[in-house]
Amino acid sequence: MVPSRPWVGYVVAVAAAGACTLAGLAMEPRFDIVNVAMVYLLAVVVVALRFSRGAAIACAALCVAAFDVVFVPPRGTFRVNDAQYLLTFAIMLAVALVISHLMEKGRREAEARAALALEAESERLRSTLLASISHDLRTPLAVLTGASSTLAEQGDRLAASEREALAASICRQARDLSEHMDKVLQMTRLEAGAIRLERDWASLAEIAASVLDRLSDRLSGHRLMLDLPPDLPLVRVDAALVEQAIANLLDNAARHTPPGTVVRLRARHEGSELVVSVEDFGPGLGEAQLEQLFEKFHRGAAEASGRGVGLGLAICRAIVKLHGGRAWAEPNPGGGICFRFSLPAAEPPPPAEREPS
Repeated sequence: MVPSRPWVGYVVAVAAAGACTLAGLAMEPRFDIVNVAMVYLLAVVVVALRFSRGAAIACAALCVAAFDVVFVPPRGTFRVNDAQYLLTFAIMLAVALVISHLMEKGRREAEARAALALEAESERLRSTLLASISHDLRTPLAVLTGASSTLAEQGDRLAASEREALAASICRQARDLSEHMDKVLQMTRLEAGAIRLERDWASLAEIAASVLDRLSDRLSGHRLMLDLPPDLPLVRVDAALVEQAIANLLDNAARHTPPGTVVRLRARHEGSELVVSVEDFGPGLGEAQLEQLFEKFHRGAAEASGRGVGLGLAICRAIVKLHGGRAWAEPNPGGGICFRFSLPAAEPPPPAEREPS
């Protein structure tokens, strides 16, 4: 790969010619001059493979000049008495041109393939996003339109209970729309690197309590189990983002498992990591499908009829990766799926000593 600073190749070319000259002087008492020429040729090949065509040609020219002046009779001049050395010079230049041409061609082809792959991935994501928006946003919009128009046109003729039901439906659908758009925007910001961590020492139990308070309504139809040992170490994280990661996992479990089933949130201190798990006991998936769950806009067959744009798990993984951890899924021994993520655990700073009053 050509370095981003082209001048580096020319510096290496000068250094390579000088190194080869020193090596040739050391070899000269015991090796034929042809072997010294091979050392220069090797330098030309290496520079041509690693750097630009200009650097390769410069290296070849410098090596030819150094070899001619230092080793080819009459020494100390650019004159050549033996025509065979002219062939050696020509070979060095030809090797530099051929190899640099092939490398440049290979780089262009690799860049073209990468551009095509990026374009194909962008097109796939655009198509997936449009399909997701058309599926997941059209339904709540239709409900909003229907409920609001009913209230506007027939509100005075409806019973109070009917008006309350329509208003609750509008509120619920508006909240879902807001969540969908928030996830799309958050994923965009995470991928663009626009989110900076605001790290501070935090208790995982406190983060979990905040999540459970926020998701109490959504988790009310499930049996929630907590396994958070009291001796868990503090973690230096962006608490708001870690809260979002845990919330996404719990929300995913609530959406895609039958009502009444168990959802368990647990954490363990394992070596230099703190591992957080959200386990459900739903229908589960095959191991080959588990990794796909973290892809953007992906929803399994069992989830396709559920709500959401398929970004919750992708956002969770992006947040964890931003903290230097990892996120993965594995089958639950008792059925269902266990989603896990790790956070680096470090020793918190000692408490500040109080100054004597």
